[in-house]
Amino acid sequence: MALGKETPRQRMIGIMYLVLLAMLALNVSDTILDAFKNINDSLETSRSNVNTSVEQLFTAFENSKLKEEPERARPIYEKAKEARAIVADLNNYINAIKEEFEKRGGGYDEDTGDLVQRDNTDISPGLMINQKRGRELKEKVNETREKLLALLDENDRDAVTFSLEANDPERRVNRKKTWEEINFGEGTPLTAAMTILTKIQTDAQNAESDMVKRILGKMDQAVVNLDQFAAVAVAPSSYLIQGQPYTAEVFLTAYDSKSDPAISVNGNAIQVANGKGTYNVPTNQEGVFTWKGTIRVKQTDGTIKEYQTPEQQYQVARPSAVVSPDKMNVLYIGVDNPLSVSAPGTAADKIKVSMSSGSLSGSGGKYVARVSSPGTAKITVAAEVAPGKVQTLSNTDFRVKRIPDPVAKFAGKSGGTMSSVALKAQNAVFASLDNFDFDAKFNITKFTIIIAKPRADAIVLSTNGNSLSAAMKSALNGIGPGARVIFDNIIAVGPDGSPRQLNSIALTAN
Repeated sequence: MALGKETPRQRMIGIMYLVLLAMLALNVSDTILDAFKNINDSLETSRSNVNTSVEQLFTAFENSKLKEEPERARPIYEKAKEARAIVADLNNYINAIKEEFEKRGGGYDEDTGDLVQRDNTDISPGLMINQKRGRELKEKVNETREKLLALLDENDRDAVTFSLEANDPERRVNRKKTWEEINFGEGTPLTAAMTILTKIQTDAQNAESDMVKRILGKMDQAVVNLDQFAAVAVAPSSYLIQGQPYTAEVFLTAYDSKSDPAISVNGNAIQVANGKGTYNVPTNQEGVFTWKGTIRVKQTDGTIKEYQTPEQQYQVARPSAVVSPDKMNVLYIGVDNPLSVSAPGTAADKIKVSMSSGSLSGSGGKYVARVSSPGTAKITVAAEVAPGKVQTLSNTDFRVKRIPDPVAKFAGKSGGTMSSVALKAQNAVFASLDNFDFDAKFNITKFTIIIAKPRADAIVLSTNGNSLSAAMKSALNGIGPGARVIFDNIIAVGPDGSPRQLNSIALTAN
């Protein structure tokens, strides 16, 4: 566990890591393997960005403090370089493991950009578990963490937030009891193992960035003249649902009322008065928005120091109300029943929907319900109201019904008169489901035709399917005005698989 409060970037990486572990429990399809490849690429990009940021820190320090105050700056500079060397040693060790994975995995496929044997689940356990490279890596990660922490004063270590560590779980995870078994053990695809290695390198890169910032930051001892103090309360959200705890940070802040700092948000300057800035923004669009503030303050020694706020986030939602028709809560058997689920004030990704007596698929507020037997199905909507705490918002009962019977038609008619020419031109009976909004199709499986011509015995013929048999067509070709054509014993099967006895069709030729 990391010491202190994690940054948004570290939380994002942690979430991606949890997604990786969850995916390991699934069947390894190409889609999942592609997802691992995409996450790996994203982590590599993040590593590159952090490395560039660290390079810029060193360059700025070398061009300013190291030249202006070399005697004071040199020990700080060397300690920062030592932190970089510690992380580089771990990074080189992991790269050696990656090279072994690449060698055993047949190299990289030019088409996918991934390892040729990316779905191989034997290479990772073979190298990391059987040959104990995973245990060595765990020890190397923890050793690197301790070496980095040793560079800081004892009082400063409590504020460290990086998450570079490798600990065995307190409880077994999927029958796995060690860190190396969870990350590289049985069932781990090769591309997933590569992604986990990249995740560790990203953690190390973030730890290096944090350490370098802290060490080089020791150089600047100048402070502003704090002459005004204020009590501040900051709450993550002012919109709560019943059962959700209300939390807020309450603390004392200080500022220099005689010096208005230059404050900007997302690069745009904002109004400042009495040392404090006010950020106003219209909420004309819905969605999730982020912002970061930058404060540039002139120090007592004449230098300018820049401070940045943590990334802030707020959500703008469209005013809404949910109206449900109580008498129309119906799900039909054999078809996709689309459902829209929303909870005003709760983000769509925090909503969890489950169903009894059926199955439910979908996400982001749009779901599809499937049911198989008449009765009642219950749909439960819950929301994550706090980290690790899920609260039920509603339970809704839906009636489960069979799809209504379709209407049997011949030549588009279910009865009445029709010209003998039109009757002879048709060759099939169809089941039509009128005034039903779902995409449901019924197929005729068998029917009987009765042809009664004036002053002649009735002809009775039966067939399977919906098309007229040769004998039926021959008999139909012999009709004339006044003949009666009746379709009876019509059986159809719909999406729910149950046979339906449909209406008879009685037509009179004219």
